Amino acid sequence: MNIRHFTLPLVAAVALSLAACSKEDTTGAPGTASASAADKAPIAAAQAYDVLSAQGKGFTAGALMSANTVFVLFDPQCPHCAHLWQSSVPLQNKVKFVWLPVAIMNAKSAPQGAAIMTAANPVDTMTAHEQQLLAGQGGMSASSSIAPDVLQTIKTNTELLERLGASSVPFMVAKHQKSGAVITQSGAMGTEALAGFLGMNP
Repeated sequence: MNIRHFTLPLVAAVALSLAACSKEDTTGAPGTASASAADKAPIAAAQAYDVLSAQGKGFTAGALMSANTVFVLFDPQCPHCAHLWQSSVPLQNKVKFVWLPVAIMNAKSAPQGAAIMTAANPVDTMTAHEQQLLAGQGGMSASSSIAPDVLQTIKTNTELLERLGASSVPFMVAKHQKSGAVITQSGAMGTEALAGFLGMNP
């Protein structure tokens, strides 16, 4: 996995790498057995942005017309993803975030991801869910009955996470606003660090 840090000191970089949720149990996650060999091919870091733009599906939060899109692969059961969601809120007036649900944590991951993605207002639903998760309440209640197309979307997102070489969430893919280079990051961070990572700081 290619993780690029810009001006972050080593200690901060190590801390960020620890602020992520790793795959715990595949029994509750959508399977990938039906995927073709091509669908399982590793994705080079330089191609990550274009691949997620073409193949990833989720919901959008923030500046819908912004040319600055940040893709975030997240598991609804991951508290670090919840922290990143909160950190992203102050930047949503300038950046378009596309949150792509995956299922790597447990049996609640896919149902909650499906419920958030198909909600009438995904942003409000996500906010309420993450507040419950961080409060130790396990997040929102969600039906285990998932529409086939929605389940396939979560499966595809999960496969994309694996093809990117990521072993934990949240996992971000974006383009640096100054250099235009594709950048990736595993783990949560605060708002200021997130702005710096994206190249938004002066």
